[in-house]
Amino acid sequence: MDHIDLIALRHEFHRTPELGFAEDQTKARVAEILKSLGLEVHEGAGVVGILKRGSGNRAIGLRADMDALPIHETSAHNYVSQTTGVMHACGHDGHMTMLLGAAASLAIDPDFDGTVVFLFQPNEEHGLGAQAMIEEGVLERFPVEEIYAIHNLPGVPVGQVSTRAGQICSSESLFEILIEGQGGHASMPQVGVDAITVGAEIVQALQTIVSRKLAPGAGVVVSVTEFLTDGQRNVLPGTATLKGDVRARMPGDREAVARLMRQIAKGIGAAHGVSVSVSFNTEFIETINAEEPVQAVVDAARALGLKANGNCEPMSFSEDFAHFSDAILGCFLLMGNGEEGPCGQPLHSADYDFNDDLLPIGAAFWAQLVRDRLPKSGTQET
Repeated sequence: MDHIDLIALRHEFHRTPELGFAEDQTKARVAEILKSLGLEVHEGAGVVGILKRGSGNRAIGLRADMDALPIHETSAHNYVSQTTGVMHACGHDGHMTMLLGAAASLAIDPDFDGTVVFLFQPNEEHGLGAQAMIEEGVLERFPVEEIYAIHNLPGVPVGQVSTRAGQICSSESLFEILIEGQGGHASMPQVGVDAITVGAEIVQALQTIVSRKLAPGAGVVVSVTEFLTDGQRNVLPGTATLKGDVRARMPGDREAVARLMRQIAKGIGAAHGVSVSVSFNTEFIETINAEEPVQAVVDAARALGLKANGNCEPMSFSEDFAHFSDAILGCFLLMGNGEEGPCGQPLHSADYDFNDDLLPIGAAFWAQLVRDRLPKSGTQET
């Protein structure tokens, strides 16, 4: 890490945030640093750096996300976002910096045998970046046997590692229900079919999916987040649109929600004699960790003296890394960002900030994991 001032670099990324699939300046800077470290660099939807040492034929992938969020930053520090209405409110500036720090450390003092593929991914926030890289053929061009990703976690002591085998992050599906009734005068509701009444009935009925149709503790959340109509102060709406969000821990539960949602909407529509259509699109699939990579993460963390929980509770949020871990063995892990101040604020909040104290810890963790998973001849994997 002698070649990189991690704090200065993280602050640089923080000042210049870019939204998903528009990370042009960020990508150029990442590629520039990787090239300066002597890595082979490939640019496409994201940036890929290749570091090979020795004659080993094993390869592992390490992934960091690059995009920011459309949030106006309210922080008071001296490296606030210079792009109005855009900020790194999820810590991707820190994720990139930790991985670049690891690349520098491993380039200077490799002490491993094999290939490390550093993947810098665009557009994680909308669940589109990993798939874009996969569709470009990144896993075929740069094959790896296993892949890893870190996400910071506010409210947890700095550097504390949490992960688990099996499902660790929920899926996210977006739904839209269109109700086509018959509008009319507010004084004569009997003449038409008030779309608000039908919509309200559907909203209430959707809540029975979790409470009465799925097993207790399934970890599913169904939320109606928008109720839009063409009504006015004295006009009953003829159409209404309900929009919302579904989180699920297991694919079977996600599929059950979609089926039950269509069944409920169709039934209520039929009862009122109106047309109701449902669209249900999964933006993020469930993130599933494999057992061996999870154990490797726990071992690497403990080798550095970090507290590590290898059987944490599943997270309710979603993560685009799911597409990588669905394609090959992988492990998504969480690393504590601190408990107080901006570093303890929730992800996606306007006053959140990544903890600079975590930068060297994360970089050292990545380097330790590489050396554990790609040991030199005569050494043993941990």
